[in-house]
Amino acid sequence: METSPRRITGQGLALMASSERRPRFMSAVLETCAQHGEYTSLLLPGGWSACVKCEHAAEAAATAAAQASWQAELRTRAWEARLGRAAIPERFSDRRLGTYVPTCDEAERALRMVTRYADNFAAVRKAGACLILCGDVGTGKTHLAVGVAHVVLEQGGQAVFTSVMRAVRSVKETYAKGNPKTEAQAIADLVEPDLLILDEVGVQHGSDTEKLVLFEIINGRYEAGRPTIVISNLAIKLLEEYLGARAFDRLREGGGQLVVCDWESYRSRRAA
Repeated sequence: METSPRRITGQGLALMASSERRPRFMSAVLETCAQHGEYTSLLLPGGWSACVKCEHAAEAAATAAAQASWQAELRTRAWEARLGRAAIPERFSDRRLGTYVPTCDEAERALRMVTRYADNFAAVRKAGACLILCGDVGTGKTHLAVGVAHVVLEQGGQAVFTSVMRAVRSVKETYAKGNPKTEAQAIADLVEPDLLILDEVGVQHGSDTEKLVLFEIINGRYEAGRPTIVISNLAIKLLEEYLGARAFDRLREGGGQLVVCDWESYRSRRAA
């Protein structure tokens, strides 16, 4: 059977020619690198050495690539940690401001207000300006709030989503015997994030203890200058009564905004 002739590349011919020029008794010869010019090639156990500058450049490129890969890994880990701590419910995890579809002029105005709040979060964070989303069920209040949370997370901040019931429960659990966490520490965990979203405010008539805990959270964030987004199905007056005048005033102070969502429910439209 006939074999195909061996193909010799230009580089291979150059190496062969170079080898032929190198006497066996020599341990160093001058070679020419197409990029860096003349260099001294040394006879090593593995063969003649290549251009030192090329080797250094290759090593530097490999080091830079490894560092870039590691930095990307660190960013991914940090993002996953922030996203995990955000505790956004699975049902709403994909909600973004860009995917919110307003169905009326009022909803479009609400989207503009919330988007402006998110886009200027650095100033919002500095002022500690809060946002109240209240009104009918099914109008997309949670969608808008979670959309803001994603903007904060993407900017490198920490946002946390919780219902009032879960927030109060996390504090009350510290009362149990043997729990190493104190009530103050549980409240501090909710005061610390750059943005806290409190959902289902006023869903049930809470006890005095629950309302006191809620005030401690809102007041703690107010004193620390950290923004809070409150989501409630209550009308404004009823929400103020539920929270109490002091807590409600703290949410409105420092440029706090109120967005009333009183248009037709999205879920009602889909059902129809």
